[in-house]
Parts: sequence; structure tokens; C-alpha cells
Amino acid sequence: MIILQGNKLERSFAGDILFHNINIQVDERDRIALVGRNGAGKSTLLKLLVGEETPNDGQLSIKKDLSLSYLAQDSQLDSQNQIYEEMLLVFHDLRQTEKTLRQMEEQMGNSSKDALEKLMHDYDQLSERFKRDGGFTYESDIRSILNGFKFDESMWQMPIASLSGGQKTRLALAKMLLEKPNLLILDEPTNHLDIETIAWLENYLVNYPGALIIVSHDRYFLDKVTTITLDLTPNSLDRYIGNYSRFVEQKAQKLATQEKLFEKQAKEIASLEEFVKRNIARASTTKRAQSRRKQLEKIERLDKPTSQTKSANMTFHSDKPSGNVVLSVLDAAIGYHDNILAEPINLDIRKYDAIAVVGPNGIGKSTLIKSIIGDIPLIKGDVRFGANVESGYYDQTQSRLTPTNTVLDELWNTFPTTPEVAIRNRLGAFLFSGDDVKKTVSVLSGGERARLLLAKLSMENNNFLLLDEPTNHLDIDSKEVLENALIDYDGTLIFVSHDRYFINRVATKIIEISETGSTLYLGDYDYYLEKKMALIEQASLDEKRNVVTTQAEKSDYQSQKENQKELRKLRRRLAELEEILEVTDALIATIEREMTETNDTETLISLQEKLDQKSKKQGDLMTEWEEVAEKLEGFDD
Repeated sequence: MIILQGNKLERSFAGDILFHNINIQVDERDRIALVGRNGAGKSTLLKLLVGEETPNDGQLSIKKDLSLSYLAQDSQLDSQNQIYEEMLLVFHDLRQTEKTLRQMEEQMGNSSKDALEKLMHDYDQLSERFKRDGGFTYESDIRSILNGFKFDESMWQMPIASLSGGQKTRLALAKMLLEKPNLLILDEPTNHLDIETIAWLENYLVNYPGALIIVSHDRYFLDKVTTITLDLTPNSLDRYIGNYSRFVEQKAQKLATQEKLFEKQAKEIASLEEFVKRNIARASTTKRAQSRRKQLEKIERLDKPTSQTKSANMTFHSDKPSGNVVLSVLDAAIGYHDNILAEPINLDIRKYDAIAVVGPNGIGKSTLIKSIIGDIPLIKGDVRFGANVESGYYDQTQSRLTPTNTVLDELWNTFPTTPEVAIRNRLGAFLFSGDDVKKTVSVLSGGERARLLLAKLSMENNNFLLLDEPTNHLDIDSKEVLENALIDYDGTLIFVSHDRYFINRVATKIIEISETGSTLYLGDYDYYLEKKMALIEQASLDEKRNVVTTQAEKSDYQSQKENQKELRKLRRRLAELEEILEVTDALIATIEREMTETNDTETLISLQEKLDQKSKKQGDLMTEWEEVAEKLEGFDD
């Protein structure tokens, strides 16, 4: 069912058209990613859809009684309430119903038979509605979502006014998720979230009961959550079925097809024009030439396909190779003064390695990079560079740029012997052309400063790059160009990034930092996640198999005590399995219902894959449930 529709929408500012001829349709279970170049008007289009701005032309229709929530990039929850108190406001009507039910329970003891019968009937109906609307789960929903957004119970009584801007944005999103509107529109929802919280949000939104429209530079997030991609251009909103990665493939195929059609038509036109030119003047062939001329006039000429945006042309190259051993970090403790963040850290970086450093916020990932380059001394341990290693560093704070320099001077002052034309060419490759090179660094946007710093780094020709959040501030197109440049780089690389898509494409190894030290994973980000999950499952399996073995010298009392402990453990596990099975059964039922409601082949294939995964999980859970139940029967015997 269509819940929102826009026809021929146009938005202009001071006579300059941002976009026009935009058609959009949103169905009740759509998961839509809205993409487009920076400045294409994605946020503006969202504001048109939610009514914050008015289109200059076109019509927008919204389903009657549609509940809609919109998270802008700068949204913050402003309230004088405490955190938990504010979340409870979402369920005001439900809590009033709960009070009414308690009052009805009290009345039952003092009612006559006829009055009691009616009261019981009303109570049953109200109780059923209370249950259906989540009356028995709303408190657990609040706990789950607050914990998911890193607001643990110790923070629940904090006044919202005392929170940081980022925390208020997270809390605004948390409240929207509790409200469960029919349509949730999110503009950069992963801002202010760490990787762990983003992963939690992904899993939540995958099962969200309403429709979603999302703008995000986090391509991994879009891949996990969305199933439709809308590509905004000045003249159209092109619809692609699939997540972001599938969209990239389809768009490239579409562009290639359009180029072939354009080239084919251009040859046909050239051939016809040549025929007309040769034969129009001859009496014997003039009729055929006139016929070809009319044919030419009727041809609807195709526009030459373009990608609509000029991409950067980033390259990184090393002047000379390093030795095989690039860097060794031995039993290091990182932190500030006596405040140790993580230890022991051990790294053995070899030539051509591309290593991503991951770990929770605040664990010291950037500190590690700064300790390696010598900006922050190690508290303990040793850093050793290999032979012929020449290192370059990208600082996420961009503090190594001089605010008063022009873009041109920023590079030329560092490389004064390089001809101006070579400096300008390098800046042009990083999208600084014409008068852009005369801008001072202080007026540049975050993305422009990032590109300038990368351009500067590319001219150093180092064989070992240390990058701290290099994709911050970059748009998706620039991120992809940077990825390709680093994949082709003929040196060694270690970097910190929250961009999981970027990590997946560039990294060949993952170093995870924790309070207890460092762990190496030999693969990309997806491999790291799989390995981590396998280790967690193995630890859980080992715990289950760690049954208490009685020794001959143990007393009967001790043996009995251990058996009781195991019995309690089995009962707890059985209850957990039953709860998980109940949730899994509900998810399977939802997927099966969705399959009956769609005729779209790709959607059916996607749903079938989900169904297979959930069914396998259901089977595994049932197997474990039977094993645990059998063990419990053994205790009863």
C-alpha cells in the first residue's frame, strides 16, 4: 500500500533550480536509501517530504493518519525531563490503560454478579488491547533501546539538559524508535554512533515494522538495512532495486548501456549525414537523400551519458621500497601519563600489509597511531621501524594544515622546488581547480580540507602511510576514489577508521585493541566479524560443556551442591531457549506473511534467504532445547 507519493516535485532557491521533475513513491514496508552527490539536495528533499519546506512545483500526497518521524542531521532532544522519564512519555496512553486495568481489578471484589459479569467482559477486552499494544513489554523495550544507544541504567535519572549534543541526538533517535511511526525518515542517523551501536541499530532497523527512508554516507549500514536505492540527480530520482552495493553495480551497467546506445546512434547519424551530403545534389539520388534527411529530422537524439560529477583522481606512490619488516611494536602500553588505555600492544607489520585498527571508542586507536609516529610517548614498550621506512601521517584533526595559507601555498610551501604547474595538476587531481586554489585553508569545508591534506600526503611519496580516520568529511564518491588509490598503493598501510565498508575494501588484516591488549585477525572486516562470532560461540559452547565432574574425594554435600548449580543453569538455559524460539517463530511468521504479500521476484528471493537463515537458526535452537530438556529429565530421574 502506498503511504507517500510525490509527483514532479521541484525546489529552487533564488531562481536556481536544485532539482525538478522528481517522482517518489513509498510503500508501507519499503527500506529506501536516498543517495546522490554532495549538494544534490538529499536533505532538502527529505524536508519536502516531512513538510518542513514547500516545493516550488509538484504535488505531494500522504496517506491519511500516517504517523511519521524525521531525524535531521542536527536533531536534538530538548527536554527538562530525566532520560527514563522522557522515554515513558511515549507510552502515556498505554500507562493510563494500565491504571484503568488496576482500578477495574479493585472493583471486581466489590461488584454484584451482573455488574461483575460486565466488568469482566470489559476487562478482558481492555486487557487484550493492552497486551496487543505492548503493555507487557514497553518497559523492556525502553531498557533495550536505551542500552542499545549506550545509555545504561546508571544514566537513566540524568536530566536531558545536562547531556552533550551528540547524546541528545542519540536520545532523539531512541525516542523515535520507541514511537514506532509508520514512516521513519533518517538523515545521517549513524553520526555520533560508534561501530558497536551502529551494528545494533542495523539489526533493529532490519526488523522495523514500518517504512524507512535513510540518507547516510555509511555504505555498510545502507547495505545491511536498505533494499531500494533512490539516486537523486538534478532532473530525476532514479529507482534501483537492491542495497547500495547492488545499486553501484546496476548504475555502472546502466551507464555502460547508455554509452553504447549513444555511440551506436552517433554512428547512425554520422552515416545518414554523410549519405545526405554525398547524394543530395545528384538528380538520380536526391530522392533517397531527402528521405534520409527526413529520417534524420525524426531521430530523437540521445544526450551523452555522464556520471554528473567530476571525481577526484587520487594516487599514492612510494619513491623507494622499504625492507620486509616495516614496524614492530613490542609489549606496548598506550595512554596518557599513568592512565593506561590498553596493554600489551604487539604489532609485526610487514611490507605491503594494509592493517585496520578497530576497537571501542576511547580505547586508544588514535593514540596508538600517534605513539607510533612519536607525538605521544608510550607508557611502556618499544617501537622499531624497519630498514628504509619513510612514513607519512594523516591527522584526523587536520591540525597540520596552516589556516592562513592558500590552497596553492599549502602545497607549494612544503614542496618549493616543484614547478607550479605540477602543484596545480596535483591539486586538480584532488578537485581543486581554477579559483579554488586561491581560497585560504580557513574557509575550506571539512571535506575540502581532507582532500587537501590527502593531496599533500600524496606528494611525499612515502612507503608507509599511517592514516587516522581519513574518510571523515569525505562524500561517498571521494571515499570510493580514496579506496581505489589505497588498494593500488605500492607501500604499507595502517589506518584507523569507523567506516566498515572502507575497512572491508582496503584492509588485509585487522588489529583489535582492547583493555587487555591487541588481537590480530588475518582478513577483512567481514572475516573479523565472523571470527569474533565464532570465538564467542566457542566460548559459550565451552561454558555449556564445562559440566562439573565429581571427584571421589568430594563429599556428598559438595556433589549435591554442584548438581543443584548445574540444574539451575540448565533450567535458566531452557527458559532462555524458549524465549529465543518464541522470537524466532514470530520473525519466521512475519517473513512468511511478507512473502505472501509481494509479487516482486527480487524481494521474494531476499525474503527466502532470510527465511532459510531463520529456519536454520530455529532448527539449531530446537536441537539444543531437546538436549537441555533431556539433561533435565536425567536430573529428575
